[in-house]
Amino acid sequence: MRGSLGRALVVTLAVLAVMLTSACAFPVSGRAVAGPEVTAGIDPSFVEGTDGGEEDRLAAAVLRDLEGFWGQAYPPLAGGQAFPPLKGYFSVDPSQRSGAAAVPCLPDPQDIDGTAFYCPRADIIAWDRGSLLPQLRRGFGDAAVVVVLSHEFGHSVQSRLDRDGALGAAPTILLEAQADCYAGVFLRRVRDGALPDLRTGADGIDGAMGALITFRDPVGTSPRNADAHGNAFDRVSSFQDGFDGEARTCASMGRERVFTQQSFRSAADESSGGNLGLDELITAMSPDLDRWFGDEVRRRGGAWAAPATERGQATCPGTGGAIQGPVAWCADPSAVRIETGGPLAADHARIGDFATGTLLASRYGSAALAALGRPTTGAEGGRAALCLAGAYSAAVGTAESSFGLSPGDLDESVTMLLDEDTASRGTDGVAAAGTGYERIRVFRAGITGGADACLRGV
Repeated sequence: MRGSLGRALVVTLAVLAVMLTSACAFPVSGRAVAGPEVTAGIDPSFVEGTDGGEEDRLAAAVLRDLEGFWGQAYPPLAGGQAFPPLKGYFSVDPSQRSGAAAVPCLPDPQDIDGTAFYCPRADIIAWDRGSLLPQLRRGFGDAAVVVVLSHEFGHSVQSRLDRDGALGAAPTILLEAQADCYAGVFLRRVRDGALPDLRTGADGIDGAMGALITFRDPVGTSPRNADAHGNAFDRVSSFQDGFDGEARTCASMGRERVFTQQSFRSAADESSGGNLGLDELITAMSPDLDRWFGDEVRRRGGAWAAPATERGQATCPGTGGAIQGPVAWCADPSAVRIETGGPLAADHARIGDFATGTLLASRYGSAALAALGRPTTGAEGGRAALCLAGAYSAAVGTAESSFGLSPGDLDESVTMLLDEDTASRGTDGVAAAGTGYERIRVFRAGITGGADACLRGV
């Protein structure tokens, strides 16, 4: 969403290309979509080129609240200096072939089709109101407009704090992560009702995150690519670091930040998109799950017996149905039961193989909890099992692991977690968290903190 400072045009969100034409993008499922929960609408006459319509009224409210927020948040980061206002904001309808106002950094109005950008040379933010903003609102709710514009505003904060010109040498993926983090800080204030014009709830935050992960890099993009913005997992991680932190959290991001984005390692992996078929995945992954979870249980003094893997119905005796979803762990006898048709097969094809892999890992997590005498039911059991799935995911491909992650696998995890709660259910079917945000947070806690963090409680 931000290129080098020397570029004439910094195009940020190729939304129509990503959402409508790219085979690399996740399709919009409709299940993680938030309603229009952001209540906003002020006079947009300060925006150049505005038509005064609903989209620009929302954009104007976002920008006014951003100005007020950063008016308070910026001085502590800048040694007490006040936040210098931006030079301007520009609303563009690229379908208008004539009569449009000239936009700095935009030689041809058609170039903004489906995009928004911050141009550091002119210190302005511009957006496509004809395609981009309506697509965002229809696909993810009003909060998607908030996350896009607050990300762009974050780039203006970067430019103002860049006193020594270090941004020019910083990796693009780091600059994008920092702007995602700044957007998270702002969306937290919106959720908390701390701003004059904007309001949203948990569904709105999930909608904003849904938009954000749609804008991730194509699978297999190198993190060293000059245009890299980050994969879905990295972008969501940066957003959540800001949402759960503060502006200084984002400003302190440096080159030590670890990114999970990676290139394909072989032509075969690239040709398949890194995805195994459903049965192939289960066969390949089960021995590695047994190895890792068994080691973790024995390390803590427990006794481990590998669960049987059974294809058929995902039901356990006495439960009266598939309450855990299409993959279930049953205690007596210990077995992971997998319903390979229906929703599981559909999500495996729609999202990717590690959506299934995350479900499998969470069920092995339940088996490990039982082996250690820990609760497997309720919110506590569901959180711990999901967290352990994250811890396992971080360990895949290391040490004795015979199973490896492909570049898009963690993206598939966060997409599935944003969509549905099955991976966070305890063995009694009770979900650990009602929002995609919380499910992803728990999964990330396992990735960053390992099994110890999960067993301490998340």
